[in-house]
Amino acid sequence: RPESPYGITKMVAEHYLRYWQEAHGLTYTALRYGNVYGPRQDPNGEAGVIAIFAKRFLKHETIRIDWDGEQQKDYVYVGDVARANLIAMEQGHGDNDIFCIATGKGTSVNEIYDLLAAQIGYKPEIVRAPRRPGDIHLAYFDCSKAARILGWKPEVNIE
Repeated sequence: RPESPYGITKMVAEHYLRYWQEAHGLTYTALRYGNVYGPRQDPNGEAGVIAIFAKRFLKHETIRIDWDGEQQKDYVYVGDVARANLIAMEQGHGDNDIFCIATGKGTSVNEIYDLLAAQIGYKPEIVRAPRRPGDIHLAYFDCSKAARILGWKPEVNIE
């Protein structure tokens, strides 16, 4: 059950898929992504904490952490997401299935800060901010169905 406006829009899209399948016989395979990160991610937007933090670390700017920083998301590497899409297309599954594409584990914003600090060798100042509307504390996926049916598992971990 989605708990954020973004999650609600994704649920609605899946309802449309089911409608078109029932009304017109459309077959589909849908992939639910975790929080995708990797090359070419825009560090100037509101989403994409890894790219935003990396840019700010490299510029020695302060890091804003919303809420308590312990909110966990399931971060999945863009290359793993691309591979999942290729596998789903090549298999031509089309059995009106939905697969979760992520790592199955949560990583907190504070952990991301610590991972980047360890890699870059610098700890910028942290500025705390209130919880953002719609933000949820825990969000990670069960990806066992993708492993079982598609043979897909993530290859890159966040470390």
